[in-house]
Amino acid sequence: MHVTIYSDGGADPNPGIGGWAAILQYGTHEKALTGSDPHTTNNRMELQAAIAALSALQRPCQIEFHTDSEYLRQGITQWISKWAANNWQLKGGKAVANSDLWQQLWPLTQTHTITWHWVKGHAGNPLNEQVDELARQARLKITPAAHISANAARLYIRASCKGNPGPGGWGVVCEQGDESEQASGAVPETTNNRMELTAAIESLLLLPPGGSAQIFTTSDYLFQGVTQWIHGWRKRNWQKKEGQPVANADLWQALDQLLPNYTVRWINAKNMPEPSPALAEAAKLASEAITTA
Repeated sequence: MHVTIYSDGGADPNPGIGGWAAILQYGTHEKALTGSDPHTTNNRMELQAAIAALSALQRPCQIEFHTDSEYLRQGITQWISKWAANNWQLKGGKAVANSDLWQQLWPLTQTHTITWHWVKGHAGNPLNEQVDELARQARLKITPAAHISANAARLYIRASCKGNPGPGGWGVVCEQGDESEQASGAVPETTNNRMELTAAIESLLLLPPGGSAQIFTTSDYLFQGVTQWIHGWRKRNWQKKEGQPVANADLWQALDQLLPNYTVRWINAKNMPEPSPALAEAAKLASEAITTA
């Protein structure tokens, strides 16, 4: 039996609340599996998705397995046989990370004939995008609603770019108590990601040093970067793991230098159950900033 599998998993933040998903296709039949974990990591969710997908098969199959996780694909195709032979320990005697899940996955892979494929995430592959969304939904089901402090400023930030690169604008709506303040600006040649970062920086500059704020953004790039990636970038002197420079490093460093002056909670506004009028106003400010520049 020939089966196609797509899987994905993640945690937000990492470590934090996680979700996973898998889609299995056999002929015209399709089955979706999802799950979640309140305390986990990206890698554990990737492994759990693969375990669930293979466990759902009741007889040996020929499988085309697609994942955007190099950790999963390389672990299975390059590392796992050595780990198993070495009693799930690394050369120095340290235990293999997530060995409990690798030990569940290893015998499942032996039951089938599997070709492992790496696919680039968020690159338009329909099934990869679908499992990504299913994993996100599974995570959100167990994510507590964000508590909005009455004392902290609420900063709503948006960006706009006509062309990428092209003329760009940013907008901020700052609400604190009954007071509201707006700010916006534009750059003649930029990108949407740079405008998102600029909006975040400018929003913090509206507050006095030592202030506290909740920052609402609809940008996955900004949210993931500031809650997950920035710590590794800083340690590697603003380089990626492959040694390449981090895109927009000048703005990331400017934001990183500002953050210790404030108490900030970042909120992914895509997760909010109701649309925010303040976010809509910030988006309008960003768009209008371009046309009036």
